[in-house]
Amino acid sequence: MSKKARIAGLYRYPLKGLTPEPMTEAALTPRETIAWDRAFAIENGSADFDPAAPRHFPKIKFLMLMKNERLARLRSHFDDRTTTIAISEAGRELVRADLMTSEGRTAIETFMRSYMKDELRGAPRVVYAPGFSHSDVPAKVLSIINLASVRALEAVIGKPVDPLRFRANVYVEGLDPWEDHGWVGKPFHLGGVRLKGAMEIQRCAATNVDPVSAARDMDIPGTLTRSFGHMNLGLYAEVEEAGTIRPGDTISLN
Repeated sequence: MSKKARIAGLYRYPLKGLTPEPMTEAALTPRETIAWDRAFAIENGSADFDPAAPRHFPKIKFLMLMKNERLARLRSHFDDRTTTIAISEAGRELVRADLMTSEGRTAIETFMRSYMKDELRGAPRVVYAPGFSHSDVPAKVLSIINLASVRALEAVIGKPVDPLRFRANVYVEGLDPWEDHGWVGKPFHLGGVRLKGAMEIQRCAATNVDPVSAARDMDIPGTLTRSFGHMNLGLYAEVEEAGTIRPGDTISLN
């Protein structure tokens, strides 16, 4: 690992399937996700998520980019002080609502009932449970993308690949391609925070969607399989010690 390995970017995704939100810092807690990351999701039809007894469901249950690329045309911003989300398209605000109130959730559901009408399997329902994250995996982890691996993928595809296709929490520079895959089961530090590699991230069709244009214009999982013999790009890691990370923080294995 280069001594210059560092965090290049931090992101959270308050409402599953919507806009990546850049962060200047992230306070981490052992065995937890970044605060508000995937805190909210929108059920697509079946209303069986119980906030009183939350459990993990496969992402296909919710509106999400793997099946619903139209979501990428939207831009959202969540204010955690007021728990309000604003959703816009092409620079025009379409809805603003407090996700912690029944009235606010109803406003988002009403908007999605119209905006996503051709892709709904039933009534949309905004769901939330305190401390629960609607991640793609049951464990509470951070997702990390090695930008060198993205560049290796670009070289095969022959055109730029926006790293935001991978919807990671942490983007890192200064590694060799796929180097992070060797961290599974091993401790490492982001800045002064200790984490442990949990598992490689298997990519799905959500990565085929351009996060700016909403076009389904690439076959990322297929390209990974044909060119590298697997569908994995990125690392899930569990936080082991509390602390705050920021872009520019160095990365070390120990």
